[in-house]
Amino acid sequence: MKLFRKRPYIPLQPSYQNDEEVQKPVVPEGLWEKCPNCSKTIYSKDLGDEKICPHCQYNFRISAHERIAMIVDKDTFEEWNSAMPIENPLAFPGYEQKLARTKLSAGIDEAVVTGKALIQGAETVLCVMDSNFFMGSMGKIVGEKLTRAFEQALAEQLPVIVFTASGGARMQEGILSLMQMAKVSAAVANHQAAGLLYITVLTDPTTGGVTASFAMQGDIILAEPGATIGFAGKRVIEQTIKASVPEGFQTAEHLLEKGFIDRIVPRKQLRFVLGHLLAIHMDCTVMEESGT
Repeated sequence: MKLFRKRPYIPLQPSYQNDEEVQKPVVPEGLWEKCPNCSKTIYSKDLGDEKICPHCQYNFRISAHERIAMIVDKDTFEEWNSAMPIENPLAFPGYEQKLARTKLSAGIDEAVVTGKALIQGAETVLCVMDSNFFMGSMGKIVGEKLTRAFEQALAEQLPVIVFTASGGARMQEGILSLMQMAKVSAAVANHQAAGLLYITVLTDPTTGGVTASFAMQGDIILAEPGATIGFAGKRVIEQTIKASVPEGFQTAEHLLEKGFIDRIVPRKQLRFVLGHLLAIHMDCTVMEESGT
């Protein structure tokens, strides 16, 4: 009977002819993040607005504008000197083109955003460095913006808060970059001589000439958990002194233990802590003016 006749095997043919026709799943960009500390993959929404790893509490690096939105009272930030010219003082090859591209990609004019804002109702001058712009390196424009901010704060008798995030001096500007250390430090000294409050918040990373100048000049020095803070890198130090250095010696936690900083403040608490410090300063200022 034909019903039980063995039929030849005919393999099923795929509906596509080549690999190019295979439709691969499309994953939206930015949907997942990998924690640099614990290496776990995180759904972006689980990071929250503060960008903190839910597994190890690592503080992701954030942009200046993300930081400002997190810290200041809504719609109170007034940016200063937002449109600064592109300069190439040493005629470094390709520097101007790289600056222009970085401005577009980072969405800011330079490695620091300066202005005035309210934090829990207290008025302050705010300077926020951004590691997305040339790793927050300090060039002429960065130094100029910071200096102008301190000078304006002095003129308006306002406190200053600086969030530091920097790889140090900008090599494309050579000695002119290093000169900004003294320039900004002088503006800080004038501001402090007038009895005005200066608070620094050290974020990851704060290194090089920024650490060696205005980052450590604050009347109150705060830091985020786990922030790398130091002058030279570990490898440079070990090559220079011909000896090994202890693990974690450039972390905020180690510096707090040694008395270099005053307090480590979790990112979610920074707005409250800064507002509280500003309020205390305002009360003290009022008492001094009234003679009580």
